[in-house]
Amino acid sequence: MPEFSRIAALTVTAVTLALGGCNDEWLNQRSRLREANTTPPVNYRSDIVAFMHTYLNDPTGVRDAFVAEPAMRSLEGVDRYTVCLRYNAKKSGGQYAGSKDTLVLFRDGRLDRMVDNTREPREACKDAAYQPFPELEHMQR
Repeated sequence: MPEFSRIAALTVTAVTLALGGCNDEWLNQRSRLREANTTPPVNYRSDIVAFMHTYLNDPTGVRDAFVAEPAMRSLEGVDRYTVCLRYNAKKSGGQYAGSKDTLVLFRDGRLDRMVDNTREPREACKDAAYQPFPELEHMQR
């Protein structure tokens, strides 16, 4: 019986150490994620223009372009830097599509992705202080 108790104690100790290591790795990963999302974007305007140049079917003649300063917002339960963007771009046929609200998400200070014309951008950006964004309006092919 004492041999069984010793083996059981060693097993409990090994499991405890293994779980402690997993928990430590989880905490490190969570910390890295938080840091990645809280690195402020530096060249956000030029990053947006570069992305939109490839994103839009016709990047010329964008109208009514406005952008807000980067701000920390909670999206999908995660705090991260975002930029509110509003613009009116041409559709494939050359007609204007209408004003579009977009939330630009950043990770490690770089443009990560955009969330278009859904409830999230409208809600997250309802109090945004928009400024004219002439760089977007003057894009060339």
